[in-house]
Amino acid sequence: MGEPTGAARKGVQTSPEPQAGDSANPMPEQPGLRVYAPPMYRDHYDGARWSKRYGDTPTAAYACRCGQTETATGARAVAALLTKYDIHRDTCSPRSTEEGRAAA
Repeated sequence: MGEPTGAARKGVQTSPEPQAGDSANPMPEQPGLRVYAPPMYRDHYDGARWSKRYGDTPTAAYACRCGQTETATGARAVAALLTKYDIHRDTCSPRSTEEGRAAA
């Protein structure tokens, strides 16, 4: 009496294994772009439409395979980061996979 029976005794996992790529921000191993830009108001009849209390601050982050990463906070900085990301993506020559992160 008192011993676990069934699944508990067999060591069944109760949660899934953590998966790679669950990070909110992109990394050189998982390059890309992440942008968070909350809406100013939702529709014409929204009561918050006339409010001077704006939503959260927009943020963005990007990472490239070459190892370059950057973040921005604020509407103007996010817009500038998007432009910078487009230019970098068009001109970047990614490092080879053999070099790994140590080369950056």
